[in-house]
Amino acid sequence: MRLSSTYGPGISFLGRLTTIAVLSYGGLLVMHQSLTLGVLTAFILYVRQFFEPMQDLSQFYTLFQAAAAAMEKLSGVLEESSQVPEPARPAAMSVRGGGAIEFDHVTFAYRDTAVLHDVSFHVAAGQTVALVGETGAGKSTIARLTARFYDPTEGSVCLDGIDLREVSSRDLRGGVVMVTQESFLFSGTVGENIGFGRPEASPAEIEEAARAVGAHEFVSTLPEGYDTEVRRRGVRLSSGQRQLVAFARAFLANPRVLILDEATSSLDLPTERLVQRALRTLLNDRTAFIIAHRLSTVEIADRVLVVDGGRIVEDGAPSVLVGSGGRYGALHQAWLDSLV
Repeated sequence: MRLSSTYGPGISFLGRLTTIAVLSYGGLLVMHQSLTLGVLTAFILYVRQFFEPMQDLSQFYTLFQAAAAAMEKLSGVLEESSQVPEPARPAAMSVRGGGAIEFDHVTFAYRDTAVLHDVSFHVAAGQTVALVGETGAGKSTIARLTARFYDPTEGSVCLDGIDLREVSSRDLRGGVVMVTQESFLFSGTVGENIGFGRPEASPAEIEEAARAVGAHEFVSTLPEGYDTEVRRRGVRLSSGQRQLVAFARAFLANPRVLILDEATSSLDLPTERLVQRALRTLLNDRTAFIIAHRLSTVEIADRVLVVDGGRIVEDGAPSVLVGSGGRYGALHQAWLDSLV
């Protein structure tokens, strides 16, 4: 910054000073008829042409230093080793696998703080499971272990009987898709952002996915429909619209396991009801995990796992757990009270 604040203004000042000197001396020569006005004008233009490249050099050096700093940071990221390494010999995933998930005595700790304690459960293929509990209970950690954002400290997480640590990243990302509360859109069109879930998808398939989640209605009102630019991070769309695009992207990918981590929190109640109707159809015959504080979203689940303090404390159908007088019943009553 010191170099930029001295070099650029210094070159500019030197150029102005030289122009003044040429004008002063050349003006005297013109007055004494030793020089023509045209020659003086040419010399002033020469001075400007001499100093303009030097001024450009000062700007170039500033850009060069910024690029060098960015390259240094990028190199640091590229040199980082993954905490979930690629298996040396990836196991072959069965084409007919339905997406069964099993946690076998899983314990997980962030550094020295354990957040999951000896968690074991089995989710059958095609079953929709809701993870319910207070903030910090460990629901999102279970979801992230299912997507293998982390590896468990102890125990194992299996997909269709295969430990996730033995599955290649390509197969895993194609088989397990996660939609979070903070949906990310890339610069490009609405159609391109939906098609990111399956790049080879046709425009008709992209539109079909949008219709399935209720996104087609708002997309059709945009100036250019599916060809409308969403701009950087999707700033042209509202948070609810960005979430619907993320839903369409996930459903287009057609994964074995779909994880919705507070994915309906950005939607208003009418839009959420519309998405819930779509979810009942789209989650059919697909394993799904739903994390939601709005217990209205949990009603579409076949089964509820209540997480408390990093442990599964209740497990059963939502209709059964509501009247059991347990932890889920208390959470459900607290949610109803909050609506009053």
